[in-house]
Amino acid sequence: MTELSAGLEAAVRETGARLAGLHRTEPLAATTRAQALRAFAELDAPAAALLRERLTALHPGASWVAEELETAVPADGDWWLCDATDGAVQYLLGQPHWAVTATLLRDGEAQLAVVHAPQLGFTYTARRGGGALLNGRPISPSRRELGAAVVATSHPPTVAGDPVAVRRAGSSLGAVLAGGVPAVRNLGPTALQVAQVGSGHLDAFWEFGLDGGNLLPGALIAAEAGALVTDHTGAPWRAAESAGFLAAGPATHAELVRLLS
Repeated sequence: MTELSAGLEAAVRETGARLAGLHRTEPLAATTRAQALRAFAELDAPAAALLRERLTALHPGASWVAEELETAVPADGDWWLCDATDGAVQYLLGQPHWAVTATLLRDGEAQLAVVHAPQLGFTYTARRGGGALLNGRPISPSRRELGAAVVATSHPPTVAGDPVAVRRAGSSLGAVLAGGVPAVRNLGPTALQVAQVGSGHLDAFWEFGLDGGNLLPGALIAAEAGALVTDHTGAPWRAAESAGFLAAGPATHAELVRLLS
């Protein structure tokens, strides 16, 4: 598994270097959704093909989750779950908050994960049972209390089709702010923000709705770092079925569960 982990990180870094070389600080000039999607496809498709080529050679026996936005997580066998340009919106707007993410799933559980944000200088890696690293060094979550916390939230790309998740997202923001959290932010890709809980750059991240493809990489990193990763009620988080997600340091988790529930 160690050799596989090293090869995975190398492939992700190579893909990130390619995309970073093409990145421009000027916002995309597109004015319609169709124009933006075409521009993104021109950048993302070659990067995704490169990542797939490298990882297929690394582990030929693994299948591929066809789309990183999938809410269904394969229950059997080895699968690659990858997003060559995670944070496409930020990338196209000329911002540095984007990443390359790759996760190896085995029987529905994340075994290896890399979240690499080349323009931010963050490379997170994790192996199930083997801990989590940021730029090669072990990480751990923060111990800040809720009154000093900076937390983050987001929503699944398909949240508009889930009215319950939309309602919970709105009410939860009000509950967290009323509960004394001084700052709530959204800092780009979901996987990166969840990973940042593991390193203490954020104190917590929550979300409502099914979003397994985006949450799985960061969830493994945060959990292996020592953060508590659950659903919004404090129960075990299940990528394919949990209605809410919470990753938090031990100092804030219980209080956030109370606020979100």
